Amino acid sequence: MKTLVLVEHDNSSVKDATLAVVTAASKLGEVHLLVAGSGCAAVADEAAKIAGVDKVHLADDAAYANQLAENVAPLAAGLMADHDAFLAPATTSGKNIAPRVAALLDVMQISDILSVEGDKTFTRPIYAGNAIATVESSDAKLVITVRGTAFDKAATEGGSGTVEAVSGPGDAGTSEFVSAEIAKSERPELTSAKIIVSGGRALKDAATFEEVITPLADKLGAGIGASRAAVDAGYVPNDYQVGQTGKIVAPEVYIAIGISGAIQHLAGMKDSKTIIAINKDEDAPIFQVADIGLVGDLYKVVPELLGKL
Repeated sequence: MKTLVLVEHDNSSVKDATLAVVTAASKLGEVHLLVAGSGCAAVADEAAKIAGVDKVHLADDAAYANQLAENVAPLAAGLMADHDAFLAPATTSGKNIAPRVAALLDVMQISDILSVEGDKTFTRPIYAGNAIATVESSDAKLVITVRGTAFDKAATEGGSGTVEAVSGPGDAGTSEFVSAEIAKSERPELTSAKIIVSGGRALKDAATFEEVITPLADKLGAGIGASRAAVDAGYVPNDYQVGQTGKIVAPEVYIAIGISGAIQHLAGMKDSKTIIAINKDEDAPIFQVADIGLVGDLYKVVPELLGKL
């Protein structure tokens, strides 16, 4: 079986989300990568070195500069004539492109897979992760999105893939890139952070969130996350949100402060290696998944914790 993996990149380097997808694809068969961008030859060379990669298809065209889904999907669908499965990370970009590829191929997409059980059999979460479904496809071609936290990341060195230039339909003319406002931070990005400190609605307001969460995160060199309630209340920006409708994370350590543990939030972080919960409500659902639970007033506990680090 030949697989085609969508490479996420910024036209200069490969993003980490791609590496887990390569691992998933290698369980199906031969791994080919698709690098679509503009002035992105360096990305293709970097991608070719990823362990397990056999070939890199490079589509270097101004139409793919910002990887608009309306342009990339027809390109990927065209390449599927020679491939059996298309895999993309279950990220904002992957979730935008993969369904369009599935529609163009007239097949059913399999979303957010957790494991590969056979050539066409996979597991995926349903009911906000409370149940795991085993699904088998009967389609001739597969279109799959991969939950990055469920697979180990492929090594960035050791591969010897060849780079092959390809072309596609180009600009579909149905959308236009206007601008991007990208938040810059010296903190690790949530989906790749080894330690995450998250705050919930109990932090009252943006100033309190900053006062309580930030010093602890700074001390630990951690990423900062938040529950949906905290984001909806305006304490922090949307890109801090962890949960079913936010980011799915699985760090080494996840510290949940003032988070009750609604099912929406648990779906995004319960695969973390060690979960530490601080909450004054001893019946909070978060304690059901926590490895270490501390019942207490966060305004007393967190400063005390900080003082001991």
